[in-house]
Amino acid sequence: MSALLDTNVVVRYLTGDPPDQADKAAKLIEGDNGLLLTDVVIAEVVYVLHSRYNTPREAIIDSLVELLSRESIGVLCLDKALVVHALLLCRPSNRVGIPDALVWAAARSSGVHVVYSFDGKFQEDGVEVRRSF
Repeated sequence: MSALLDTNVVVRYLTGDPPDQADKAAKLIEGDNGLLLTDVVIAEVVYVLHSRYNTPREAIIDSLVELLSRESIGVLCLDKALVVHALLLCRPSNRVGIPDALVWAAARSSGVHVVYSFDGKFQEDGVEVRRSF
């Protein structure tokens, strides 16, 4: 069985807050269920952990990479390895934004290798970024 995880379940799991919901989230996520994240959930988790919990960017990325390393966790419509790669591109600096990294992963996963962007920092590895159009 596959099911989608909502942002609040992932946040509870990663923060342990509040403990009763965190325990339920842990049992679900650490079980053998086939669970899927969407790119929107990943972006929302980043936003909530940063804005509400003041979690440093590196810690957020490390937590998400660890979560995605679980065999029972997948990413809907995206190649999980590319999502992990995209997140790791964001870790060392603020040069690559997490939403842009997820767009990059979507382009690579889908086979649509052209992205129109005005962003001069958009990751180009395996993607043609068109800034003049």
